[in-house]
Amino acid sequence: MKIIIIGAGKVGYNLADSLEKEGHNVIIIDKNPEVLKRAEENLDVMCIRGNGVSTNTLLEAGINETDLLIAVTNSDEVNMVCCLTAKKLKAAHTVARIRDTDYARELSLLKEELGLEMVINPEFATADEIAQSINFSPAINIENFAKGMVKMVQLKVTGDMFIVGQSLEKALSKFKFPILFGVVVRGDEVIVPNGKFIIKENDKIHVIGKYSSIYNFSRALGILPQKLKNIMILGGGRISYYLASILLDMGINVKVIEINREKCLMLSELLPKALIINADGTDEELLLSENIKDMDGFISVTGIDEENLLSSLVAKQNGVKKVITKISRTNYSNIVNSLGLDNVIIPKVIVANQILKYVRGNNIESLYRIVDGKVEILEFIADEESKLLNLPLKQVEFRQGVIIATIVRKKKVIIPHGNDSIQNGDRIIVIAKEKNISKLEDLTTSLNGGKHNELWNGIKKLGNIINM
Repeated sequence: MKIIIIGAGKVGYNLADSLEKEGHNVIIIDKNPEVLKRAEENLDVMCIRGNGVSTNTLLEAGINETDLLIAVTNSDEVNMVCCLTAKKLKAAHTVARIRDTDYARELSLLKEELGLEMVINPEFATADEIAQSINFSPAINIENFAKGMVKMVQLKVTGDMFIVGQSLEKALSKFKFPILFGVVVRGDEVIVPNGKFIIKENDKIHVIGKYSSIYNFSRALGILPQKLKNIMILGGGRISYYLASILLDMGINVKVIEINREKCLMLSELLPKALIINADGTDEELLLSENIKDMDGFISVTGIDEENLLSSLVAKQNGVKKVITKISRTNYSNIVNSLGLDNVIIPKVIVANQILKYVRGNNIESLYRIVDGKVEILEFIADEESKLLNLPLKQVEFRQGVIIATIVRKKKVIIPHGNDSIQNGDRIIVIAKEKNISKLEDLTTSLNGGKHNELWNGIKKLGNIINM
């Protein structure tokens, strides 16, 4: 697929990196020579210096032969004009980043008038993801599948959990409810575990199942979900506005701290039910005076990574139950891990997930990349044309690094075993280390044999343990 990206900032660069790695022909357009130089040096993409609104620049990039144009400059208006111009020049599809809260209220009209196939709003998507995590407080991260019927939560194993030192098979034998350990992260290693896998302290486990099963599992581990009533947000930007709006609708008390007085006045008008404080939230004395110790949650979403990290550490040291930190630079990951900050959110990664799902086509219902993009969780709906229908899974030779994690059939959530099969209309949640998976058939190397790959053998051994 030929893809033009207008804007080589954080979002544009990350998108180009992700799409280029998937084998797409990517062209970046930007007026800033410095950001283009970075892209040229680090990515296998074509870079054009110019204005993405310019017809001549778009024609130079081959807009009339382009499958997709993505406009992600810092200006909503420029992004909209870029897409409108691209459509006039016969671009097949266009996507625009639109962040302004006024525009956000009129997205359906804007999409129709501008011929946009997709609108991305990183700030709203980030706020929504944070809100989901708050809904299930023990989780580091949480993702929803099958319209919320299936959840995948990331939990950190602590030394006081009885599962430490036990095999997965033995640990799960004590539970009556069906769950699946999809992925385990141990340091820099990403593992899709089998029944003999030994759980260790500090492992980060990704557990998949229906909500009640995940809840009961967390309860058995001694990490009960708690209702968060009072949350402090550091930073008064768009993420804060969207997030505070969601939290207030959830009945949560919200306190926002922002150093810019004008932003505070604007937020006071937009969020009359929230407490807006004009102060420096990176000052520990200020946080203490605002009773940070009494907060159930602390969310740092300023535009400066260092401030977010330091203030989050202050909150964690003062016993706040749920601390969430926004960072923009993925090269901070090792630092974040060493600081013991588990709940980290990266807006550009969220946007990349949305775009990748769109690029891969309508067959994919959901797509999430975890562990720095090393693993993907995908959701498909099986239709009558699928070659995988009605075959026992033990007869399907799946590609290395792929497992069927969950099958949702009507309102029933199934953790599948070798004798289970995929039926027409099923929602299939898949864990894959493989990339470029865009349909169910991409999961297999062959549909004829009965050979089991190593990953499926590991899951099959749990058959008698995690039955519905």
